[in-house]
Amino acid sequence: MLFRRRARMLRWLVCGRVGTVWIWKALLLFVAIAFAVQLLGVIFNKSSVHPAGHSIFLSSDAQGPSLGFCQPHTHIMFLKTHKTASSTVLNMLYRFGDERNLRFALPMGYQFGYPLPFNAHRVKGYRGPRAMEFHILGHHMRFNKPEVEKVMPADTFYFSIIRDPAGMAESSFAYYKEVAPAFKKAKSLGDFADNPYRYYDSRVRNNYARNLLMFDFGMDNSANFSLAVAQKAETMIRQTFNLILVSEYFDQSMILLRHALCWPLETVVSFSLNARQQKPSDVGGLSGSFVSKAAAAAGIGFRGVRPQAKILTNVTEAQREKLRQWNAFDLYLYKTFNRTFWEDIKSFGYAQMEQEVSLLRMLRKEMAQVCLRDGGKPVEGRRIQDKNIRPFQLGLLQILGYELQPGLDNATRAACLRMIRPELQYKDVLDAKQFPRMAQSGQQNPALLAAGASLVRQDSPRTGERPAEGNAGGRTAELRDWDGSRLMRRNQTLIQKVRLT
Repeated sequence: MLFRRRARMLRWLVCGRVGTVWIWKALLLFVAIAFAVQLLGVIFNKSSVHPAGHSIFLSSDAQGPSLGFCQPHTHIMFLKTHKTASSTVLNMLYRFGDERNLRFALPMGYQFGYPLPFNAHRVKGYRGPRAMEFHILGHHMRFNKPEVEKVMPADTFYFSIIRDPAGMAESSFAYYKEVAPAFKKAKSLGDFADNPYRYYDSRVRNNYARNLLMFDFGMDNSANFSLAVAQKAETMIRQTFNLILVSEYFDQSMILLRHALCWPLETVVSFSLNARQQKPSDVGGLSGSFVSKAAAAAGIGFRGVRPQAKILTNVTEAQREKLRQWNAFDLYLYKTFNRTFWEDIKSFGYAQMEQEVSLLRMLRKEMAQVCLRDGGKPVEGRRIQDKNIRPFQLGLLQILGYELQPGLDNATRAACLRMIRPELQYKDVLDAKQFPRMAQSGQQNPALLAAGASLVRQDSPRTGERPAEGNAGGRTAELRDWDGSRLMRRNQTLIQKVRLT
């Protein structure tokens, strides 16, 4: 009996007074641990994605408002659409990966065989699924999901950018007027808008003249509009891509992107790259760039723009609407994902978005004053003496670039240079960094002498390409990859051509 009473008292002490104390202690300990984990998460977010090198941002707000507890994405696939400010986005990815020594999935030329669908074997150094970890994939391609998934890990973040089809048409016409068959035949963009069927032939490659977004996403761009086909494209994009940005709202897009990727604000600060001059240029074509020399060496000629050429891209509002209807699939995608974009901003919070956009613009202005001559005023490409920062020239209008502020210290100059380095030159820098053996030996694939050269079948019914000189019948010498392995396949005739970015 006495034993039972003592047992009941012991249980009361443990589960009652003593138990309550320990429960409170355990609860406080749990709260302390949770707070510590949250604090470490913020610290991790503030430090682990910060550039390992020299930061040129003077403001203490360069990191931006806290992102909370999240892990930065380092596996990223960016579908680089045409004429949508995608070169500026790609530069941002270049800088992020370059500063952190991430591995890029690079093309052997400057594009992944565009306009052919993407193929994993066009990635330099690719040796099969999961044989090598690639972090960032972002050059021009025609999207092909099964092949992309062979290159990129399962946790890859997919995103792209879109633009109003009327604006895309104006930009495409100015840029591709001398090379796109449909545009070359038209007297003006207004003339093309009034009767596009007079000039457009769906059997010809490189038209850049109809539903370019639809084409870049890997869909059929030439058919007349069908709601079922448009909805199929929408479903594919929604199921594959985590975020679709909108070119007209670039700064808001950068804020959404940086939160989605869990990146500091400074990583999405950028200058507009590959922008076109808004008035006619007295020179055009390839204008003596290093790309033109490579093309000349390959025996591929381009007709330069006539000095007296007039830029006839002005259209009436009625013609702009005609261009939207001509690009009906693109218009459907634009309206659909523009609506989704603003739904995302509403969920994000209008006040917070306004605050972060203001901070982003302040940082951009600060960087322009630090890095750029004349406070960041764009310069005609032909006036830039340094070929390492001179943008590739194509079309009737000059592509603008920037000049660095003189007197910068080495670390600041290197950081500023990354922000203004054009796409082609930056790709070459990353290529040499990832494949130093090829860069040191000076080895060069003969099929890649021309800018963006890629391998295509000669018997394609829609090529319109010319073989390189010295290759009788279009047959090349034996081709080798960066490590010396053979690229040439049996019974396949190869030719080279300049791919237009």
